[in-house]
Amino acid sequence: MVTDGPGAGRPCVIGLRGIGFTYPCGRRLFSGLDFELREGDSAGLLGANGIGKTTLLRVITGLRKPDAGSVLLYGRTVETEEEWHRLRCTVGFVLQNSDDQLFSPVVLDDVAFGPLNLGMGADEAREAAMDALRSLGIEALAGRATHQLSGGERKLAAIASVLSMRPRALLLDEPTIFLDDRARGRVLEFLEDSQLPRIVVSHDMEFLSRVSNRLLTISGGRLADAEEQRV
Repeated sequence: MVTDGPGAGRPCVIGLRGIGFTYPCGRRLFSGLDFELREGDSAGLLGANGIGKTTLLRVITGLRKPDAGSVLLYGRTVETEEEWHRLRCTVGFVLQNSDDQLFSPVVLDDVAFGPLNLGMGADEAREAAMDALRSLGIEALAGRATHQLSGGERKLAAIASVLSMRPRALLLDEPTIFLDDRARGRVLEFLEDSQLPRIVVSHDMEFLSRVSNRLLTISGGRLADAEEQRV
């Protein structure tokens, strides 16, 4: 069971209690999985394809429904649609495929969409969007056509579209995929400076070791210390 991390004693942002999940084909993925992500915590999640890393992030955000257990936000069980909406506004989820996250013709419109959806006025949403773009050093992309972006630029814009909503925690699924060294460096610098609690899924071990204060994997249907699993 993985509950306590370096942030033990600080407020728990995301909690998982006894999570079970089975694919429709009958394959059991999680069984009695527990986890806590506390303020100041940054967890790196690694392991082979198919062990459930992305599915775990989707369970946390309610995009996949577990067949057992509970998801908690700040210690309270998330049950109703209103509570799931609050969680998704609080916890920013950067998807692995940027095409699933970008849909507006112009980058600034895409990045401002989330803040507008949260009820910000047009000027406030635009400023939140520009702040997010600046935090990644990509403000020059604001006026670019989304369909003309490179794969790396699309990934950075997708990350900015989540940051613009000013989340209290982050879930990042393969944030460096398709990035060249310069773009990867921008994401690395942002995460090294950020105090947001987060879970980062990646196959990039060197990247994970720099942006995480604990490394986890999924073993036997539960989260486990990655270093212990490698011994």
